[in-house]
Amino acid sequence: MGKKKTGIMGGTFNPIHIGHLLLAENAKETFGLDEILFVPSGLPYMKNGIEIADKWMRLEMTRLAIVDNASFALSSVEVEREGNSYTSETLGLLRQEEPETEFFFIVGADSLFAMESWKDPEMIFRNCTILAAVRDGKDDDDLKEQIGFLGKKYGARIGLVEMKEISFSSTDIRDRIRKGKSIRYMVPAQVVEYIKKYQLYMG
Repeated sequence: MGKKKTGIMGGTFNPIHIGHLLLAENAKETFGLDEILFVPSGLPYMKNGIEIADKWMRLEMTRLAIVDNASFALSSVEVEREGNSYTSETLGLLRQEEPETEFFFIVGADSLFAMESWKDPEMIFRNCTILAAVRDGKDDDDLKEQIGFLGKKYGARIGLVEMKEISFSSTDIRDRIRKGKSIRYMVPAQVVEYIKKYQLYMG
């Protein structure tokens, strides 16, 4: 039996929506992953100034969103940690817990151009394979060049996940909630109910 293959979906999940779940399912299918671990961020240092729901509430919304998929699991490692959430530290902790597991970190293709500015990028590339979501097969020259550059400089292993364009984001969802508009079919039903119950993003 080969190594266990675990995909990691990190994010603020503010709130989690169908696009996140579709990307996770796509990555799992494309790369034959055994499970996808959702890791909501505790204190996302790159998102200052954005209205962010309480970290425990975002953890619970993520749990509700994935509860009906046996291949999806939840980690509270970043929510439980004090201070800023850094991908390099999270990967280090997960690797300590499961040294035999092969980890795949799922990101949007645009993140490949930003990862060098993240904390300890060499640690990220050493501890996992990056799976980058490419919208509608847009495997353009800039992206190929960046993949080659990161491979040469860091020994980065990068795979591409083809993904249909999802035309809304968590920002759009929060905006719709503020305006009293429906978010049905954009967000799992259980999460819609949770948002209503606690009147999140209404202000």
